[in-house]
Amino acid sequence: MGEAYGYLGPAGTYAEAALLAAVPTDAAALVPFATVPAALAAVRTGEVDAAMIPLENSVEGAVAAAVDGLAVGDRALVISQEIRLPVTFCLASVAGRELSQVRKVAAHPHAEAQTRAWLATHVPQATVVPAASNAAAAIDVVEEQPHAEAAVTSPFAAEVYGLEVLADDIGDTAGAETRCVLVRPAGPPPAPTGADTTTLALFMGDDHPGALLEILTEFAVRGINLTRIESRPTGGRLGSYFFSVDAEGHLLDERMGEALMGLRRVCQDVRYLGSYERSDGATPTLTRRVRDEDYTSARQWLRGLRAD
Repeated sequence: MGEAYGYLGPAGTYAEAALLAAVPTDAAALVPFATVPAALAAVRTGEVDAAMIPLENSVEGAVAAAVDGLAVGDRALVISQEIRLPVTFCLASVAGRELSQVRKVAAHPHAEAQTRAWLATHVPQATVVPAASNAAAAIDVVEEQPHAEAAVTSPFAAEVYGLEVLADDIGDTAGAETRCVLVRPAGPPPAPTGADTTTLALFMGDDHPGALLEILTEFAVRGINLTRIESRPTGGRLGSYFFSVDAEGHLLDERMGEALMGLRRVCQDVRYLGSYERSDGATPTLTRRVRDEDYTSARQWLRGLRAD
């Protein structure tokens, strides 16, 4: 029997499209979940072997439920793969409806934010009603809930639900992308590829001047570039935060290993969330002092001193 893969549903979401692009699904069970926390919980309980969830969008930024859900939980999860998809939106409705007849538009808040100017220009008479996802917006139109006459959705979802495209490519920002990640229970890391990302959740101890600088220094002195860093509340008292970080490199790289040891000393907690190949294939630029052989040479030199 094949693996079971969860994804942020319903059918027709970007998460499903990413899953179809990422793994062989011919012999696999694909299970939609209504929310990101539900998909992550299913991986933790073993209901599914892995789940594809959206992590960030180039226009709207991180998906808070994904960032927070990965950072907490009794059973550690890791990202094993990332997929980046171009984000394109269309306005879709049932066959025969005209733009002038649209009074309510269903849209996920992220989608509405990325099409706000187009909607104001081309359907100024319409109000926007929130939907749980791009696919859910399409379903709302099919089921006329909540009385939406059109949906801001993806061409993929419009096709899945048999809607007619009233207007295509309605996004306000050209070149937008969404980044989805495949999440599994923690296990041995894959071999480095040379074009890897390591994702971490870093929890500060006591709040004091220079606390963030201490964290950043562990990366900077080892030549590790951060491609994403953002603060998130821990859910405790006001002012208590953790940092969600994407760093260039792999757990098995010498420089990353030393950085993690340093972070373990200065942070209250460090949650390792996986090392995985970058989907864009970009490789880091390393100076001579932070290559693996530089660390090996320095370690041998120190051993020599201690042996004298």
